[in-house]
Amino acid sequence: MESSELNNNTNPQATSAPAEKGSSLWRDAWHRLQKNKMALLGLGVMVTMCIAAILTPWITVYGYEEQNLMLGASPPSAEHWLGTDTLGRDLLTRILYGSRISLAVGFIATAVALLIGVIYGTVAGYMGGRVDAAMMRFVDILYALPFMIFIILLMVIFGRNILLLFLAIGAVEWLTMARIVRGQVQSLRQQEFVEAAVSIGLGPWAIIRRHLIPNTLGPVIVYTTLTIPNVMLLESFLSFLGLGIQPPQSSWGLLISYGVETMEEYPWLLIFPGLALSITLFALNFLGDGLRDALDPRAAKD
Repeated sequence: MESSELNNNTNPQATSAPAEKGSSLWRDAWHRLQKNKMALLGLGVMVTMCIAAILTPWITVYGYEEQNLMLGASPPSAEHWLGTDTLGRDLLTRILYGSRISLAVGFIATAVALLIGVIYGTVAGYMGGRVDAAMMRFVDILYALPFMIFIILLMVIFGRNILLLFLAIGAVEWLTMARIVRGQVQSLRQQEFVEAAVSIGLGPWAIIRRHLIPNTLGPVIVYTTLTIPNVMLLESFLSFLGLGIQPPQSSWGLLISYGVETMEEYPWLLIFPGLALSITLFALNFLGDGLRDALDPRAAKD
């Protein structure tokens, strides 16, 4: 009796080993991202920028349009950390308020491009055949058009409206997103989980919504972080030309435009807005590179 109990206690099948805890793709990607110091630095910079932009009315000492004509353009000092412009307005305050416009253009225009590009690319990649050929030829035609002229025409015809600026920039930035998503969907539509969804009677739109779009989120997120700086640069260029944000509103591009006009006499009016834009663009690019490495399945083998 004792020997049988001993055999049962020493039997490997009688003792169950603790189950190994699984890890999701997103958790693995986060662990890999944490190892990329530059990506974390970029993430920290962007979070700080966004918080500062949201809290600008509560953290600024001076008003956005508060002028001191007697002071005029003065270099950085204890009262005005980044100096003042030619109308005696605090430059730090204007940069913080300008960040709200520049970041809003970057995020909202990118969201528009994301919405159009993901839906368009997913439909083209899943349908295939003539539908795919016709849809992608339309993309090729739009690629051939000078998109800058397209945006300028929209600004001239419909007026210089900030909402229109968001939509116009987003409407020309979705083309590459559509191509990326189409390529991903073409590689996914022959997978077993898609065939299983077809076999149980799911329609094309249900398959696209439930299965294909969620499985393209990795490349989409990476490209999104790289699209935001492109959009911000485009807005800055349009504002530099006088076709973007108009006074009394302000953006980094508009501040840089003013700084260029007075750079020989008052260089700080160009240096500090340029630094704000440059730091943000570098942070987004570092974050995008880090996300690309973290979400690449091949990186899991390293």
